[in-house]
Amino acid sequence: MIQKTRIKVPLGSKINPSRPPLSPGEIARRKAEGEAFAQRCRAIFDQVYPELVKEHYDWFIHIEPDSGDYCIDPDEEVCFQKICQKHPNSRIMAMRLNETGTCGRI
Repeated sequence: MIQKTRIKVPLGSKINPSRPPLSPGEIARRKAEGEAFAQRCRAIFDQVYPELVKEHYDWFIHIEPDSGDYCIDPDEEVCFQKICQKHPNSRIMAMRLNETGTCGRI
């Protein structure tokens, strides 16, 4: 039998203190990359949204922006598995075919 050990981490402290903090330049670079990725995905979403929303309202859409591929399905897990079969090592964005494109509460 495996014993579980519980470690209390004080609030506000790092979970892994041996990892060095990110520099402000690295934080800015990661933020810029994330925003560029989101813009590329949003462009594809805006392009396909008008034709898909008519018959597939509130379905999930997963987008791979480098190739422009996307998959839709009413079940999020099935949709994710479909796109991962085509692009196993790519970064994927999940959206929903509704007025805002969001998957849940903000």
